[in-house]
Amino acid sequence: MLLEDKVAIVYGAGGSMGGAITRAFADAGASVFLAGRNVRALETIVEEMRRAGSTTESAEVDVDNPGAVARHAEQVVASAGRIDISCNAVGMDAVQSVPLAELSLDDFMTPIDQAMRRHFITTTVAARQMSAQSFGVIVTLTASSAREWRHLMGGFSIACGAIETLTRTLAAEIGKHGVRVVCIRPNFTPETSPDVPAEAIRPLVEDTLIGRLPLLAEVGAAAVFAASDRAGATTGAVLNLTCGAIVD
Repeated sequence: MLLEDKVAIVYGAGGSMGGAITRAFADAGASVFLAGRNVRALETIVEEMRRAGSTTESAEVDVDNPGAVARHAEQVVASAGRIDISCNAVGMDAVQSVPLAELSLDDFMTPIDQAMRRHFITTTVAARQMSAQSFGVIVTLTASSAREWRHLMGGFSIACGAIETLTRTLAAEIGKHGVRVVCIRPNFTPETSPDVPAEAIRPLVEDTLIGRLPLLAEVGAAAVFAASDRAGATTGAVLNLTCGAIVD
């Protein structure tokens, strides 16, 4: 129970990655507040976790709206007293498998704009609250494409690299207030896209050192560790879950 009595917000909790992190936080003992746009998906996860005895609440939150994110955070503090953990697992729209020289400006910029807007909003809302209370952990999420060069990733690579830079920059600014910022960098996780054919995944597997891609459970476990007191000496860092496709 690494997160016993902790209060966590997970943005994008209705998605595959966000759902896995939400379940892992709850299993580790945290009270989890689920935030996202897909209300039905959020409610499904809440019902599942409540049956398992977890303390969870869900809310429809537009992460592109700074006021909406701030108001939700205030509601969480009013309900639970504080925010110990903030995790952004919100996705982005991206055109891939097209060379940069053939990509339109809009298709290139869309994932960058979305990733930066959504992470800036959620992390700075958390940073203000956590700095005032002098503790907390902010968890960000990228992908192997942040350090990728072998595949046609379009603006998605730049977006992920920017999230990692934001992680380091914010960690440097708020560390003096007792707040840590940690990024998780998984490789493509097949469980999130079960319809992707094996031949499309094969090149990604061949890039790894251990001959496989990460599991959702491993992403959730890494998020739990990053948010726990056992990772208390870790900030401004990226946890590499690429199965060796990227070697730091």
